Amino acid sequence: MPETSRRGLLFGATALSAGALLTACTSNEPKNAEPAGSSRPAADDKPGKPVTIGFAGPQADHGWLNAINVNAKSRAQKYSEVTLEITEGSNDTAAQIGQVKTLINKKVDVLVILPADGKALTQVGLEAMRAGIPVVNLDRIFASPQAYRCWVGGDNYGMGLNAGHYIGEQLKGKSNAKVVELAGIDNLELTKQRSQGFADALKNYPNIKLVARQAAEFTVESGQAKMAQLLQAQKQFDALWNHDDDQGVGALRAIQQAGRDEFIMVGGAGAKSAMDAIKADNGVLKATVLYPPTMAASAIDLARALGQNKGVSGLSEMEIPTSLTLYSAVVTKDNIDQYLPTGFN
Repeated sequence: MPETSRRGLLFGATALSAGALLTACTSNEPKNAEPAGSSRPAADDKPGKPVTIGFAGPQADHGWLNAINVNAKSRAQKYSEVTLEITEGSNDTAAQIGQVKTLINKKVDVLVILPADGKALTQVGLEAMRAGIPVVNLDRIFASPQAYRCWVGGDNYGMGLNAGHYIGEQLKGKSNAKVVELAGIDNLELTKQRSQGFADALKNYPNIKLVARQAAEFTVESGQAKMAQLLQAQKQFDALWNHDDDQGVGALRAIQQAGRDEFIMVGGAGAKSAMDAIKADNGVLKATVLYPPTMAASAIDLARALGQNKGVSGLSEMEIPTSLTLYSAVVTKDNIDQYLPTGFN
């Protein structure tokens, strides 16, 4: 899970396709002049210089984290010249630091790190950079920008913002509308950002009031328990914003057990179970706001480009950007077929 909602350049695992860079000629340029920035090639699908990428992430004890590993592995397999050195994920910061140090000692060409704790792993990120190994910091951000060459991740604030706008538009014509929020772990910065985005969006809809909020723990069990408490305390409301589709499985159990269906529910992250429910359209779950695990595939693309001293195809710059933020799209029954293949278990 991320520790930042940095706003940056939209980038997805398939968002930037290989292609020629388009630049316009000016009247005082020779007709066949090379465009600025063309001296360094952009990364494409053709095999290039061999690159060994070290990948270190936390334990895959959550559907989204498991999808991160799957996306990283499958993307690396796409490139015949890429070797992926992947560690056994750990939520113990000391263990993960040790795993990264092992990759540094192996002298991998590039490191991709999704830290269990961004602040705690900042020093080992700095160590890698000082050793001449560029670091792609995935999602949970290090405490210092000197600890990474590029950060790529999701937009937690944007998740809440887009969830709030979707709910606001659905309840636009209803007076005195009530919404409740099933948040994630409250001591995480990402939860605060998702809640802040949601609150800011609702300011645009004076007819809507947030009447209750409970924090769960991103698990099925906590989602069920906390949702049951919300349902007991609130005898009627119009919409629910649930931060995470994994805990949403439990929330839906509680809702079914209570026999409640007077409201709409919006989930978060983009689990396949949520997308299947949205497509079936036979329950309260009507949308989910994406936090795409495809960011891991994008991180592999960026690491490969770094290792081959290339830029990003589709951009004019010779270097890859320093910050890339994925967009939190809202998935509904109207666009479900487009996003269903990205759903994770």
